[in-house]
Amino acid sequence: MTAAHTPADQPSAVSADRGALTATIVHLWPYIWPSDRRDLKLRVLGAAVLLLLAKLATIVTPFTFKWATDALAGKGSAPVGADDWLAWAIAAPIVMTLAYGAMRIVMAVTTQLRDGVFAKVAMHAVRRLAFRTFVHMHELSLRFHLERKTGGLTRVLERGRNGIETIVRMVILQLAPTIIELALICGVLMWQFDWRYVAVILVTVTCYLVYTYFATEWRIGIRRKMNDSDTDANVKAIDSLLNYETVKYFSAEEREAERYDRAMARYEKASTSAYTSLAVLNAGQAIIFTFGLAAAMVMCAYEIRGGSKTVGDFVLINAMMIQLYQPLNFMGMVYREIKQAITDIELMFSILGRPPEIIDVPGAKPLTVTAGDIRFDNVVFAYEAARPILKGISFTVPAGKTVAVVGPSGAGKSTLSRLLYRFYDLSGGAITIDGQDIAKVTQKSLRRAIGMVPQDTVLFNDTIRYNIRYGRWEASDAEVEEAASLAQIDGFIRLAPKGYEAEVGERGLKLSGGEKQRVAIARTILKGPPILVLDEATSALDSHTEKEIQDALERVSKGRTTLVIAHRLSTIVGADEIIVLDKGEIVERGSHHVLLAQNGLYASMWNRQREAEEARERLARAADEDAMPNRNPPPVEDPALAQAASPLPAVVDAAE
Repeated sequence: MTAAHTPADQPSAVSADRGALTATIVHLWPYIWPSDRRDLKLRVLGAAVLLLLAKLATIVTPFTFKWATDALAGKGSAPVGADDWLAWAIAAPIVMTLAYGAMRIVMAVTTQLRDGVFAKVAMHAVRRLAFRTFVHMHELSLRFHLERKTGGLTRVLERGRNGIETIVRMVILQLAPTIIELALICGVLMWQFDWRYVAVILVTVTCYLVYTYFATEWRIGIRRKMNDSDTDANVKAIDSLLNYETVKYFSAEEREAERYDRAMARYEKASTSAYTSLAVLNAGQAIIFTFGLAAAMVMCAYEIRGGSKTVGDFVLINAMMIQLYQPLNFMGMVYREIKQAITDIELMFSILGRPPEIIDVPGAKPLTVTAGDIRFDNVVFAYEAARPILKGISFTVPAGKTVAVVGPSGAGKSTLSRLLYRFYDLSGGAITIDGQDIAKVTQKSLRRAIGMVPQDTVLFNDTIRYNIRYGRWEASDAEVEEAASLAQIDGFIRLAPKGYEAEVGERGLKLSGGEKQRVAIARTILKGPPILVLDEATSALDSHTEKEIQDALERVSKGRTTLVIAHRLSTIVGADEIIVLDKGEIVERGSHHVLLAQNGLYASMWNRQREAEEARERLARAADEDAMPNRNPPPVEDPALAQAASPLPAVVDAAE
């Protein structure tokens, strides 16, 4: 399979190996330093300058604390004169204390400015990556989406987005500043004290980081279990809420609640382990650092007693070590957060690394529809190699004509429409439109030329107008309303309190099945394609509405090439040709009357449906007669009529 084309400004998709921080940063860098955004590059440089200023202020701050302490203790240089000495004794501690406060303000302000300047860079990177992942999900095949659960995919996108934000912010705003600050502190201690203090610090840092590494690796497995249980609970909640009516039909509220609670119990257990392990990690880090801090201060205390160091030096080493604790603590937190973020984005990167199954071939040209002639030429297809669906199907839908495909469930009828839309590539054979192989034209142009009214209509959780306009986004309000009128739904819409601005609800649940189907028909009418595919488009409608919609569809399909996937045979009586599929093969073909005369599979299906419809009509008449007061049924003499009027068992048998 040829890899999908990747725009020049985007890095190729990669898989994030566990802990592969360097590889992750390399692939994130084009988003942090975007080639087409000079303003963002200037922000990155500005943030770097502010970072250096903040760290210099951080290093100077403990020295002002030392100088203030020495001044208060009467140590350090003083003027010779008594009056000057008095003025110095009063002013120096105040000046040094003010300097200490000023340095802390500079440190805080520059740090916050750095974060503010860099925020746009970080969020732009998050947005572009989230956008890229969202687009890529739409590029992946129907097979991929049928194998996945929507709730799980949205959770992957959400956690991946948060993970990208964490990595960008942690590495640029925490890890890099921490490394710089640690190096500066070691240099200052070497200059102000001696190598022994640096050795203590290096041993402390090494022990701290080694402990953090192993403890974090232990926690990663716990975190992954927590994420998996969280995703599972989220998927179950969404699945149950999307099937709200089904839950009510079977009074399954308690069962669904128990199912969700079991998933949340697993999440509770995993979350408890995660918090417990975090407490163990934090306690161990605090113990290691405290030993290092105590060792350095004991050494300084001995030097103060020996007269080589002042109390200010004791304060300085304490301040330096406390100053070190902040970046050191950040090192542990940064490592934990980055590891957890990489865990969170593993699936996101794996999705980005999955090439689309259906891609445009190199040099693919737009489909040019001149007449609309569709040809299926020896088409072979299987979703799984061991289970073939279509076995050498060949037929033509002539330009401007209507061809219907019927057959038992599982015969492969709906698969034909999916292949025509190129949701899947063929296992063998070819499908052409006006002589152009659909596998060699652009998918966008192919799908623009075909209008689909599916069997199962799913609407966006928005207004009726939005859902109809989805067929052709640039259409005017008048065109939207005209399409609705042709689909026999304009009258219903205008009776609604908000009219075309009425919300249809999640998946269109506020509308009936027939109303949803008519919105889908209106959407396709508005699109105005040269080719129509009606995949059991009237299956959700009652007989009266079906007749109205069928009339509308006939008007719309006039002059257009139309492929009808039919369940109700009464809707395709007027088709120019009817193809009968059974077990992936064409077993009969011809007009309605020709097929009835053959007395084969089509005739059998027709007779069964007619019997079922007649049985329903008899049942309805019987119900009407029973509802009429003071009416005695006439005597029945004809045995055939007696059986027809007898009720329920005979009717049920006929329906079967």
